[in-house]
Amino acid sequence: MEYDIVIIGAGPGGYVCAIRSAQLGFKTALIDKRGTLGGTCLNVGCIPSKALLDSSEHFHNAETTFAEHGVKVGKVEADLAQMIKRKDEVVAQTTGGIDFLMKKNKVEVYHGTGSFKDATTVVVEGEKTVDLKAKKIIIATGSEPITPPTFGYDGNRVITSTEALEITKVPKSMVVIGGGVIGLELGSVYARLGTQVTVIEYQDRLIPGMDKELGKELKKSLKKLGIDFKLSHMVTEVKGLKTKAKVSFKKRDTEDVEMIEADYCLVAIGRKAYTGALGLENIGVKTDDRGRVEVDEHFQTNVPGVYAIGDVIRGAMLAHKAEEEGVVLAEYLAGQKPHIDYNLIPGVVYTWPEVSAVGQTEEQLKEAGVPYKVGKFPMRALGRSRASMDIDGVIKVIAHKDTDELLGVHMIGARAADMIMEAVALMEFRASAEDMARICHPHPTYSEAIKEAALATDGRALHN
Repeated sequence: MEYDIVIIGAGPGGYVCAIRSAQLGFKTALIDKRGTLGGTCLNVGCIPSKALLDSSEHFHNAETTFAEHGVKVGKVEADLAQMIKRKDEVVAQTTGGIDFLMKKNKVEVYHGTGSFKDATTVVVEGEKTVDLKAKKIIIATGSEPITPPTFGYDGNRVITSTEALEITKVPKSMVVIGGGVIGLELGSVYARLGTQVTVIEYQDRLIPGMDKELGKELKKSLKKLGIDFKLSHMVTEVKGLKTKAKVSFKKRDTEDVEMIEADYCLVAIGRKAYTGALGLENIGVKTDDRGRVEVDEHFQTNVPGVYAIGDVIRGAMLAHKAEEEGVVLAEYLAGQKPHIDYNLIPGVVYTWPEVSAVGQTEEQLKEAGVPYKVGKFPMRALGRSRASMDIDGVIKVIAHKDTDELLGVHMIGARAADMIMEAVALMEFRASAEDMARICHPHPTYSEAIKEAALATDGRALHN
């Protein structure tokens, strides 16, 4: 079969690129090794984890805050098997929606493993083997969890996020290696359900890639769930047994090794580009020292006509980053001149309270020598927060000291995942902190804290 564009990988980057390519008139084929489309994100990542986060949050609220709201429910029990069942239904509905979109846009789908035969041919090995010829081939194979040999990953008691989404009985204990997004989100799910969770993080802070203040605030909130944190610690060995895991660890720069036993050990130290079965060596595609496919500013590899997007290339491993790259690449191949401002791709942590950010952190601005000013506003000062009992968190607005242009917005609080888009939109148009402060925000809402933080950059907060 011959196509204009063949895309390997049907995650957010791949399937969105396929849709946009088809919209632009390209004859498009999409290859994926799973039986369902949507990649890691829809099958074993973003969507299922958010389903469990929401379910566990409902349970936690029923246990802890319903009575204060005047809702009497009696003894509450967690039915993890039902939570997993609902999660699976959400995943099935969502992946089914992708199937519909492929048919609607006349994208031909091949289920199987795609690999390069040559620079214009992909071999798909599934129920049957087929060769697909294409003028342009796009790699969108995503990423997979990092599991060092010393961590003893066995998929039974030493697990990754994939297996953590399938546990049907609430564990008594769990060790989470890694204080980043995945570890904290899944750790908080089980902590809410009653699991004693211990987080071991090599750095001296949580969510190391985000503004330092957010990590401090998040730690305060998660400690209320009973999560125990061991920061500045490194894991030396993990052993998975039949019914438990043994984790050996020590404080950085010391030799005193401690050991903890738990029902499960969740390895969440990051992800790496997935290029395993692609046969990149068959056509000489270059990868960097971290195994990521090297591309130019238009996502083309060193092999003409072969492109790559998403987790498999440099940059943040985010579904929405991959989607944007998929759209931009399709439009570029159609002769348009689209653009992505990577500084304005927001990041979100779906704990509760939620964490979100866009732009530069205070640490980055200090390192770059950029003059800046900061405005902060605590969520507890809002009437809306007190009404809902969501008082944890803070909004932090950073603006250029001389020009007042918004340089970064960092927030932790209720609905921060949705509120960050105000900052993204304003920064897209090079707005100032004064612009943000002058916009009339509805009352009572969580978003009023954004206005107040912008006012605070000049010491003008009204309600704090």
